Amino acid sequence: MRVITGSARGRKLKTLDSLDVRPTADAVKEAMFSIIQFEIEQASVLDLFAGSGQLGIEALSRGAKHCVFVDSSADSVAVVKENVNACRFSDRARIVRMDSIEYLKAAKSGIDIALLDPPYRRSLIERSLPLLEKILSGGAFVICEHETELTLDDEIGELKLHKRYRYGKVSLTVYRKQSEDEKD
Repeated sequence: MRVITGSARGRKLKTLDSLDVRPTADAVKEAMFSIIQFEIEQASVLDLFAGSGQLGIEALSRGAKHCVFVDSSADSVAVVKENVNACRFSDRARIVRMDSIEYLKAAKSGIDIALLDPPYRRSLIERSLPLLEKILSGGAFVICEHETELTLDDEIGELKLHKRYRYGKVSLTVYRKQSEDEKD
């Protein structure tokens, strides 16, 4: 697993050997960041269910201003810290060991891009999206990586389906929150 592009391009990242940590394939990660390529510069990013931190680190490498990494596992948080430090992003990162749903209940607004790649088949995306919507900036993007069998709703509060993508057994569902200018 490596950083694909940007200031940390080619940097190898550590991961955990666990059934709950499933690194995003490079092709899916490349597609994910192509979707938001014009939104990433100076964005505030949330890497929810961070695992190894690879998605948030990719965002920072591509010019995101700041990233909050959230994971409930002490082992995952340790790997995220190691990877963030190895990429020299510690000044632009906040790493939180906390249940992701509980984090969303307490979080402050201002997130421009949220990256969700939770363990599959636990309804974590469905539980996260209504809470996440409240902390997003207008115009924010949410990218959910999930098993292809899962079909997420087209609308969740102010989040509107932007597009769906399928990559073999993995799907991406992308939402966008309307900005104030776009509302009726």
